[in-house]
Amino acid sequence: MEFSFSAEMWEWRGPAPFYFLSVPEDQAEEIREAAKVVSYGWGMIPIRAEIGGIEFTTSMFAKNGTYVVPVKSMVRVPLKLNAGDQVEVTFALGT
Repeated sequence: MEFSFSAEMWEWRGPAPFYFLSVPEDQAEEIREAAKVVSYGWGMIPIRAEIGGIEFTTSMFAKNGTYVVPVKSMVRVPLKLNAGDQVEVTFALGT
C-alpha cells in the first residue's frame, strides 16, 4: 500500500529537535485499517519513504487524529528543508 502527499514540515522541540509531516486525514483513515497488520509496539508503523530522491526507513505514529512521518536529518539536511517548508513524501507501509 503506497501513499503520497505534500504537507508543511513542522518541528517538535524536545531535548533535541525533531521534524515531522502530518498525514492528511483522508489517508490516515486508510492507514488506520492497515496498521492493524503492520504495527509493532506502541502503535508504531514501519514505512519505506522517499523525499526529494532520498529513500529512507522510519516509523510513523498516531498523533492528533492522524499520523506523523518523521523526517530524518539524513534527508532534511542535504535537501535544506526547514520547518514551514512544503514537502512532498511518498511512502509504503512495512519494511
